Amino acid sequence: MNIEKLKKMYPIQKGVNNPILRAKSQEVDLIPEVKNFWKILLELMYEYDGVWLAAPQIWKNWRIIAVTFWQKRWKKYDFLWEEIMFNPKITWFSKETEIDEEACLSLPGVVWDVERSKEIIVEYIDINWNKRSKKLKWLNARIVQHEVDHLDWILFIDKIVDKKSNSFIKILV
Repeated sequence: MNIEKLKKMYPIQKGVNNPILRAKSQEVDLIPEVKNFWKILLELMYEYDGVWLAAPQIWKNWRIIAVTFWQKRWKKYDFLWEEIMFNPKITWFSKETEIDEEACLSLPGVVWDVERSKEIIVEYIDINWNKRSKKLKWLNARIVQHEVDHLDWILFIDKIVDKKSNSFIKILV
């Protein structure tokens, strides 16, 4: 499908109070519409210059995310691969956390510090409809936590912290 047509059909949802971004996403079943949607999600993730994208960000209230995985090497990150996760669920969060900057396609130009677990375990269904489980660390864990939050109506600004005091900040945007 033409990329411009896709962008018109699935525009990025923006705004702190956007109803689709503030709704809990529904689990999906293996039906043709869902099975083929992952290609659109992945293509638009790259087209919108993202490294992650959740279905609600492009008008689908489904529990599907597209994420990329990275490896840190010599003070920079190298791309490893991308993955589609159907019905992802984080089943374990490490107690050890870190604070780092986050941004989001749905809140352009907004960057804040967010505290997240350094490691997680995520269970999901892959594009071949196989159950998977992954233990993720650092940036990869952060990416998946950010996207699963989208599925649960949470935006990263709901979790911003003051780096100096390590306390949550209330923000009115």
